[in-house]
Amino acid sequence: MTGASDPQVSIVVPAYNESSRLPQSLRLLREYFAGPSWSARSFEVLVVVEHSKDGTLDLARDATAEQANFHVIDNRVHRGKGYAVRSGMREARGEIVFFMDADLSVPLEEIDRFVAHFDAHPEDQVLLGSRQHPQSRIERRQTFLRQSMGRAFNRILRSLSLLPFRDTQCGFKAFRRDAAREIFALQTIDGFAFDVEVLLLAQSLGFRIVELPVRWLNSPESKVHIVQDSLRMLADALTIRRRVTRILHYRDLRKIG
Repeated sequence: MTGASDPQVSIVVPAYNESSRLPQSLRLLREYFAGPSWSARSFEVLVVVEHSKDGTLDLARDATAEQANFHVIDNRVHRGKGYAVRSGMREARGEIVFFMDADLSVPLEEIDRFVAHFDAHPEDQVLLGSRQHPQSRIERRQTFLRQSMGRAFNRILRSLSLLPFRDTQCGFKAFRRDAAREIFALQTIDGFAFDVEVLLLAQSLGFRIVELPVRWLNSPESKVHIVQDSLRMLADALTIRRRVTRILHYRDLRKIG
């Protein structure tokens, strides 16, 4: 149910061992939301901290202590990016809910453009930032190997008839509130392949999904292990359609019961 005090926009930022990047990112978020374009709009920022070894939780709490619209969620365990994002998305109250990587590889100004797209296109319910969109501006690229493996992963998804999108893994996605709540109530994968599950759930539930171009400045401190995590993502991808089918089947059975 929508409350009178619910924010217009929620930002979910997962964080694990982010002591070197998170303070700067939180400063940029504070400055962005203090800007004139947000003077008449409401927002919240949810920083979801997985159990870290470098003081990320304390840094996040210190950086947000006097920021009424910033909230830190302590997940207490390290289960993976999918679990952290799911935790934040389920707590978010905004009419539009974003999740984005802690390194802010997609500059914050893109938030305005995505919100404007939602305003202009009420039929669209899920927006994907896509580095492979012809109009995207890649200002600092990933290594050749990371680019190649990312493109290969998306080709595999298309060849398996899982998803038609050119870039499932970009860490910048936005959802209308109803779509976010329905999708993340069902989402289960804890690791990096959670994006694929989220999009397959959105597609299977009939939500309209649109890829949009973004500016992208790659962070060299990626948390993705280039071989180990890629293999795990591929293994997850091979089982995701069956997993989603089962999830939706059980959901329908509960409705009937």
